[in-house]
Amino acid sequence: MVTNGNDKRPSPEALLKLAQAEEAEVDQGLGRLKIFLGYAAGVGKTYAMLEAAWQRKLEHRDVVAAYVESHGRFETDSLLSFSEIEIIPKAQVEYMGVTLPEMDIDAVLDRRPQIALVDELAHTNAPGSRHEKRWQDVEELLAAGIDVYTTVNVQHFESLNDVVAQITGIVVRETVPDGLLDQAFEIRLVDIPPEELLQRLHEGKVYIPAQAAQATEKFFKPGNLMALRELSMRRAASRVDDQMRAYMESRSIAGPWPTAEKLLVCISGSPFSEQLIRTTRRLADETKSRWHTVYIETPGGGRHLRENREQVWRYLRLAESLGAEVTTLTGTNVTQALIDYAVKHNVTKIVVGKPTKPRWREFLSPPLVDRIIRLSGTIDVYVVSIAEAARKPASGIVLPRKAEPWPGYMKSLVLVMAASTVCELVRPLLAPTNLVMIYLLAVVLAATRLGLRPAILTAFLSVMAFDFFFVPPRFTFAVADTQYLLTFIALFTVGVVISTLVSQARERAEAIRVREVQTASLYYLSRDLAAAVSIQSILEAIHKNIRDSLDACVAILLAEGERLEVKTASEHLQLDMKELAVADWAFRNHQPAGRGTETLGSADLLYLPLQTTAGVLGVLGVKLTDDAGYGFPEQRRLLQAFAAQATLAIERVQLVKQAEHAQILQAREGLERALLNSISHDLRTPLVTITGALDTLMDKGYKLDGEARKELLDTAREEAERLNRFVGNLLDMTRLEAGRVDLRKEQSDIQDLVGCALVALDKQIGTRNVETHIPADLPPVKLDMVLMTQVMVNLLDNALKYSPPDAGLEINARMDKGKLTLEVCDRGPGVPVPDLKRVFDKFYRIPVPEGAGGTGLGLAICKGIVEAHGGTIRAENRATGGLRVIITLPLY
Repeated sequence: MVTNGNDKRPSPEALLKLAQAEEAEVDQGLGRLKIFLGYAAGVGKTYAMLEAAWQRKLEHRDVVAAYVESHGRFETDSLLSFSEIEIIPKAQVEYMGVTLPEMDIDAVLDRRPQIALVDELAHTNAPGSRHEKRWQDVEELLAAGIDVYTTVNVQHFESLNDVVAQITGIVVRETVPDGLLDQAFEIRLVDIPPEELLQRLHEGKVYIPAQAAQATEKFFKPGNLMALRELSMRRAASRVDDQMRAYMESRSIAGPWPTAEKLLVCISGSPFSEQLIRTTRRLADETKSRWHTVYIETPGGGRHLRENREQVWRYLRLAESLGAEVTTLTGTNVTQALIDYAVKHNVTKIVVGKPTKPRWREFLSPPLVDRIIRLSGTIDVYVVSIAEAARKPASGIVLPRKAEPWPGYMKSLVLVMAASTVCELVRPLLAPTNLVMIYLLAVVLAATRLGLRPAILTAFLSVMAFDFFFVPPRFTFAVADTQYLLTFIALFTVGVVISTLVSQARERAEAIRVREVQTASLYYLSRDLAAAVSIQSILEAIHKNIRDSLDACVAILLAEGERLEVKTASEHLQLDMKELAVADWAFRNHQPAGRGTETLGSADLLYLPLQTTAGVLGVLGVKLTDDAGYGFPEQRRLLQAFAAQATLAIERVQLVKQAEHAQILQAREGLERALLNSISHDLRTPLVTITGALDTLMDKGYKLDGEARKELLDTAREEAERLNRFVGNLLDMTRLEAGRVDLRKEQSDIQDLVGCALVALDKQIGTRNVETHIPADLPPVKLDMVLMTQVMVNLLDNALKYSPPDAGLEINARMDKGKLTLEVCDRGPGVPVPDLKRVFDKFYRIPVPEGAGGTGLGLAICKGIVEAHGGTIRAENRATGGLRVIITLPLY
């Protein structure tokens, strides 16, 4: 097909993207978020939200005020009262003897309105609430399919936090992820001029007079308000631009489309990382591009990681909440690992911070930004200046204080003193320059035993001691021969190099040891899970491996319908109602919860959902001995790996069960088809014969003589009896399977039993010879005469069908070890050896001679009746040809 260059139709990719977005919104049943955005308190966000809600109520929408804070403003209270919007009572949370009002999220979920009004999106909930932040409550309402109207100021968005701090000099502590702004289906900008806002502030319409005066001095300055107003307008305009681009793209409207960009920022435990993350997020918004955050762990950075792991983990979570793809790498060279990752993922821009070290240190170690620029090739490098506000750690973040290794320094001094003593002893035997080797040995010992800094001190003290005690003139730092200066420099340089290399080797060995332990833990878990064949054995393997690897208490809860059941738990670990509620929240919301998370963090355990593509199978609960372990990235990664392995193993067993169930259903369907086919054939034949005989008698009966009419009636009667036997077999088989066979045992003579069976089959036997070998002194046996007669009839009928018309039958009876043994033998072809046990299965039939029929239930009925008597039945081929069926019955 030829396409015109002016074709205005949307591209298939654009249509697919639009359809997938609409489909995802419908399938997930998510609520819609509407944000009323302002630039400061008092601009009228809550009032505007109530006005919009009132309009929806007039449109007969179900609207409730989940949490509305009027701050005592008369206009807001009047509108809330006038609109008659239902108000959900607030939950009262006790904290440190004070009762704090919070949104009752459970009451809102139970009420399930169409629209819920939630004021102050950035609010921090009281300790003990389900979520740490109110925006997390809003996410749960949206996940439940409830539309939410909410209010927020622009300074609360995470990516603008440092910009607002730079403008106002105040660091905003309550922040909201930018992803919520992206998720909102509508953003309404609530705006008034700064002058009008200041007038409202002075009139007491925003804060009470005392608070208003304080706010005017610190935050509500005209310059601050103008800058914040511009930020809010730019953010709203950016959202409108996104919607415009989406509209144009979906309708293939020509326009300048930006090329695909990818941004990358590398972080560390430095407090500067927080500003780098936010800057990268803003750049990603401006360029409409994806962005990555990478942390590179080096063997030489092991100590640094241990000191800053909580900050690193916090920064990674911050980046993830802002929409970044977060990755942790391991490499010996940070620059090369960063460039390799950028090339592999087609990154177009790398964001780094401006160096803050003194210039003289750059001669010793080039800054990271210089090394990145040198290796970046065609990748652009953005250098970001670090504001003074970012140079200090955020409030509430306590940077770990490095423990000064004073014992190590004292040991360094002792080592140098010992080396000097040895040198003094051997001084008469060695030249002064050879004594340097003894000091180098002390440096190596310090590097291997004490660490990097004590080893460098040892190298420095060794130079000083060598100069003072052994270089002429002795006992002074003066040097007579300037060539010794080269010796001093060489001794110190070699000592520092040795110390650095040994320290790096130790840290590299420690990192390898940690990874080896983690790899071994995952290997042992995988091995145990591979050998597990049941849910219980899998749970035991998971419990054992997590307990041994992390020294933790473990609880595993699996889904039973719509609720969770505790399948296994560590000894002395009791899950109360609170813990079960946290586990249930993690299960229903498909997110981690509990200790170490921002959701229900007061719980004793961390709960990880066991999630598959089809849903959540259950929850893994872990209680670490050390609370600090919840914040360590390697611990969280190991726990997530354990949860993933456990999920796969449980899913594997469940799939095996489902496959077995499917096979059973398939086999059952096969049996049902076989039954229907057999019944449709074996029942249709006698019915056709009976119908034909009766039709003949009705139509031509007056023309037939008496003998012809008798023959037709006999034929109809025989076929009716045959039909009765078929139906009887089906009913008997049903009763046997249901266990509803009532035996009426009585003392019975075996000769009478055989005789009754032969009489019932007299016509089928005809002229065949039937030999019976029954001893005269055979004692009577206690059995159900009617049912056992049916057994003998079925066996004899089967023998007649599968033997030649002129072949005889043989019936034997004898006592064997206190039990009665009955045998029915024929002269037919026998049964293939592999089928000897299967002949007693339902609907199983070997090829039947022409003219013979049956449902394949006769021998199965025989087996059921015999076993009901406590006996056994089996079949074997006779050496002289034919089949022998052997029944063994107890005498009582």
